[in-house]
Amino acid sequence: MKGVAVRKAEVVRKTAETEVRVELVLDGEGSYSVSTDIPLMNHMFELFSRHSLVNLKVEAHGDVDVDHLHLIEDIGIVLGTAFDRAIGDKRGINRYGFFTLPMDEVLVSTALDISGRSYFVYRGFPPFAVLNGVEFDLFREFWKSFAHSLKCSLHINCHYGLNLHHMAEAVFKCVGRALRMAVEL
Repeated sequence: MKGVAVRKAEVVRKTAETEVRVELVLDGEGSYSVSTDIPLMNHMFELFSRHSLVNLKVEAHGDVDVDHLHLIEDIGIVLGTAFDRAIGDKRGINRYGFFTLPMDEVLVSTALDISGRSYFVYRGFPPFAVLNGVEFDLFREFWKSFAHSLKCSLHINCHYGLNLHHMAEAVFKCVGRALRMAVEL
């Protein structure tokens, strides 16, 4: 894009429980370097990067021996903040993005509005389950923190599905594609 500044950001968050660093380039090709203390999240962020076409670097470490909540929530905060900073004043972006993604037996839809106001809806997922040692409900916490930090309205609906891994993966891919649409100039 000739004459357009590179839309990128780097955000660091250090707390008593976690240390998270995210670097991203909005107008990328989906390259990634991900290192967290939760292998399942590494996989999800790699998929997110490829489907959003955002170049993404995530380094996140924390007290996962206590619980996964602090780290997952803080990554959501930092990733949302990085998107917000990279987007800047929002002038010229599509603002709205949506996508419906099938993954085997799962169907997920995402719609978002990068409006400057945060709102979050997450429906159709199991109330309590564990996926590879991670409480599935922590994905809700991740996306809620992300939406709040990006200051966007984010709606994620799982229409149906059985396999938890497919549900989680479909969401990361689906949100990535909806974001790609919303941030395009």
